[in-house]
Amino acid sequence: MKTRLFDHIDLRVKDMETGKFYAKFLPQLGFVREKYEPSPNPETGDDFHTFYSAGGDKPAEFFGLTLDKNHRPNGTRIAFWAETREKVDAIAELVRVAGGKNLEGPEICQEYSPGYYAFFFEDPDGNKLEICCRESPIVAE
Repeated sequence: MKTRLFDHIDLRVKDMETGKFYAKFLPQLGFVREKYEPSPNPETGDDFHTFYSAGGDKPAEFFGLTLDKNHRPNGTRIAFWAETREKVDAIAELVRVAGGKNLEGPEICQEYSPGYYAFFFEDPDGNKLEICCRESPIVAE
C-alpha cells in the first residue's frame, strides 16, 4: 500500500550555512528530525544536512541539502502545503525573520485556482520556494 507521494528532495546550496534557515523553516512543515550525514560520494567529501519527517523506525520523507559551490538557482520552485491561510501567514513571517527573501504575498492567487493562497520566497541561496493553502482541492479528471 502506497503511503507517501515522494521520498525526498535533494536541494543544492552554495553554502551550508543555508542550513540555519532550513532549521527554522522545515520544522513548521513537519520535518522534525535534523542530522548531518556523510556524503555517499567520498570523492566530493561533501556532507548532507538532512531534515526528516519522522524518526526511529518509521518511514520518513526527507529534505536534504547538498553543498555545490557552483550551484546557480533557476526557475524551479518547490511548493509546500499548509492547512490554513493563518499557517501560510505565520510561516511567511518566520521566513522573513530567518533570512528568506519575500518575492510575493502572502496573497490570494485566483489565476492559479479558486481559494489558492500563497507566499513565494527564496532561501538565502536564491532557491525558489512557496508555501500555499488550497481552499478548493484540485480534482484530476
